[in-house]
Amino acid sequence: MSQTESRRLAAILESMPYIRFLGMSVDLAGDEMTAILPFKPALVGNILLPALHGGVLGAFMEMTALIQLGVREPARRQPRTIDVTIEYLRPGRALTTYARADVRKVGRRIANVHVEAWQETRASPVAALRGHFMLSADEAS
Repeated sequence: MSQTESRRLAAILESMPYIRFLGMSVDLAGDEMTAILPFKPALVGNILLPALHGGVLGAFMEMTALIQLGVREPARRQPRTIDVTIEYLRPGRALTTYARADVRKVGRRIANVHVEAWQETRASPVAALRGHFMLSADEAS
């Protein structure tokens, strides 16, 4: 990762206070970004299992999508969420959680992104997100 990409990624992470609250970090290798959510007890929603709160998983995946769009579309302002659909596939246990975003389509104004989150094995996701995000209009428009 170049110094410019590293600074841009750090700026994106700093611009979102909820990322700091969650304790999220990202690992960027080439054009493939992996978001990391370290476990902490404050993120537990069901203390009997214990399992991560569904809102934490949803927000983690939404932030992953926004960060990926920010890295992929550096000339644009921060995207805004239009809608998301979340599929909770299994309980998110008290473990570190990982996510990757796949930008399916970027149009002039809207991007379509799919995110999968997993814990121990990527082949067994705990949740998935499909979302639409509003991109800033091109400066020339």
